[in-house]
Amino acid sequence: MNNIFCIGELLIDFICSDINSSLIEGSNFIKKAGGAPANVTAAIAKLGGSAYFGGSVGEDAFGVFLKNTIEVVGVNTSYMKFIEKQNTTLAFVSLKDNGERDFIFNRGADENYELSDLEQKEVTDGKIIHFGSATALLGGSLKATYTELMEKAKVKGTFISFDPNFRTDLWRGRTNEFIKVSRWCMKHADFVKVSDEEALLISGKSNIEEAAKEIALIGNSIVAVTLGKEGTMITDGNFVDIIRSINIKSIDSTGAGDAFVGAVLYRLANLEEPKASVRDLDTMKDVIAFANKVGAIVCTKLGAIAALPTLQEVNDFR
Repeated sequence: MNNIFCIGELLIDFICSDINSSLIEGSNFIKKAGGAPANVTAAIAKLGGSAYFGGSVGEDAFGVFLKNTIEVVGVNTSYMKFIEKQNTTLAFVSLKDNGERDFIFNRGADENYELSDLEQKEVTDGKIIHFGSATALLGGSLKATYTELMEKAKVKGTFISFDPNFRTDLWRGRTNEFIKVSRWCMKHADFVKVSDEEALLISGKSNIEEAAKEIALIGNSIVAVTLGKEGTMITDGNFVDIIRSINIKSIDSTGAGDAFVGAVLYRLANLEEPKASVRDLDTMKDVIAFANKVGAIVCTKLGAIAALPTLQEVNDFR
């Protein structure tokens, strides 16, 4: 089993339990641990993989809660940092009756993670590094840490996974900046996961298949475009295939994409050479089918980390 390192934010999701209410109207909120890269590490650990999280939280009750939450599921937090006199990052989430959601972010300590906060040699010597932060590319020292580590990993030959995790609320008025920096990251990646909306936005295309191929050719990567209940499209820029998902009743899609990525990386980490394996079509069809199932299971429960299944639960799910 190869180690997987994920860098980015760990935050509190306050989920409005008043289904189909806006954040203006909602009055009941449930505290859950969240943050895209943290969700990915938790997904890997719950499945039985070896996952490390690198990121910052405030030195407050929420920060302690978050550290405890991911440690309980088996995530290694040795690269996690508490920052004095700063609040932990918060996200307020309003759910619709189809499982989709809206966000409001209050950013805090996550933006101040330094390159000096991790031992670079040990991290880049790992087989897989995942860059899937929703907040890292916004700015602050985390952005510099994120991009410098990505460059070092590329030179080292480490397997790089990238998920841009676009959030409208975070990038309002800065969409072109998001597209530019995402394309830069995609040049470094071996595996790219995007939603259908992100694929169209970043590629500038109006057709999903064309968008996926365009993204694959940016950095010669394998691209997975998640299509919700329709499954996942995969491409290397030439071949294209859609791996169907399973039928479920979705109550909350929060964290489903991160669970999908975690499942992909978990399976690849079990293979001796992830870089070679990701380019094998038959291998990737099997990997994506497994990841689709994990993502679907998450949609049947409330919350992100709390909804993540174990390997046994995945195998038993019908």
